[in-house]
Amino acid sequence: MLSFWGRTSGTWINVATVLMGSGLGLLLRHRLPVAMQQIITQAVGLLTLVIGFAMSRSLFEVEAGPIDGVILGLLALVIGGLLGEWWQVEKRLVAIGDTLKSQVKGGGRFTEGFVAASLLFCIGPMTIIGSLNNGLSGDNTLLTLKAAMDGLAAIALTGSYGIGVGFSALTVLFIQGGLSLLAGSLATVLVDPTTDPHVLVTTGIGGMMIIGLGLSLLEVARIRVASFLPALVMGPLVVAIAHWLTP
Repeated sequence: MLSFWGRTSGTWINVATVLMGSGLGLLLRHRLPVAMQQIITQAVGLLTLVIGFAMSRSLFEVEAGPIDGVILGLLALVIGGLLGEWWQVEKRLVAIGDTLKSQVKGGGRFTEGFVAASLLFCIGPMTIIGSLNNGLSGDNTLLTLKAAMDGLAAIALTGSYGIGVGFSALTVLFIQGGLSLLAGSLATVLVDPTTDPHVLVTTGIGGMMIIGLGLSLLEVARIRVASFLPALVMGPLVVAIAHWLTP
């Protein structure tokens, strides 16, 4: 039986790197011209697009009955997006950011930074598979790699958005820690997370959301990415329905 630390060590390392990256970003923030801060943010935005496109390719690998994986991803994204708008997910996430902002007297783009960093750090295969590996076997290798990447991204994002990025560590703690602790109950359902169609569809949906976030960081379009969060839950459901429809 793994200890609490054994199952969640990767999450705590990730929280630490986000906080350290945010702290370093604050130190550098007022030492760089605005143009340089914008270049850093644009670099993160471009990398975010690359990651998103790579993740979304997993939809082409899904084998789930008669319905193509891309169609399953689209169905989950549309249904999840409609539910997200109905439940006002983005508005509620922004409200959490505004509450934190008022509590710590944060200024500027605090809420934008909190929301953007929370989405970037918690959507993706490394979050899902890394948390499951950590919770099931104590292997935190994938989450440690993710932690290093998130720490570097936090430096850049904090330079543009401010201290709100650092508070995304709370989201990382809640999401990754929760997945790691729930891993034991998921072990019988997900035999191999890297090839399971439920995970592949969820990864593809996350990739599309990451693309939307990248476009927002580049100020190409204002996409309400948080409204699509329910799609991450709808993904496994549409896969299950597709399997049920298989003759």
